[in-house]
Amino acid sequence: MARRLPNPRLTGLGGGLFGIAAMAVLGCLDRLLFEGSLTVYGVLFLPVCALTALWVRRGDLVAPPVVVPIAFATGLLTVTDGDGGLAGRLVGLFTALATQAGWLYGGTLVAGAIATMRRVRMMRERAARRRGAL
Repeated sequence: MARRLPNPRLTGLGGGLFGIAAMAVLGCLDRLLFEGSLTVYGVLFLPVCALTALWVRRGDLVAPPVVVPIAFATGLLTVTDGDGGLAGRLVGLFTALATQAGWLYGGTLVAGAIATMRRVRMMRERAARRRGAL
């Protein structure tokens, strides 16, 4: 018997909170297991982007491309090295954002593409229902 995958429907805010929480947890795991590898963090970011775009409800499909970069930056705080207090931590964060921009753009593109495909499918279904009702 085939098991169905979870299919939650999150609001835009819920999708953002999911992304931030997931990236913070994955960042901590990356720090513990891989000593803060930014490549591992970037690879783990891509499925979070896809899940965020898949799990957000239809009315909030504009949210995933906006919230996933925020989640990336928030989780990156757990991975980056920063010496010298808050200023050192911020320098580490900005350096990591600059050097890992490819992962950030790639994940945002994944979330945007999935959200756009879902939106187009929704519009086609609506048009088909309208044609059937006429």
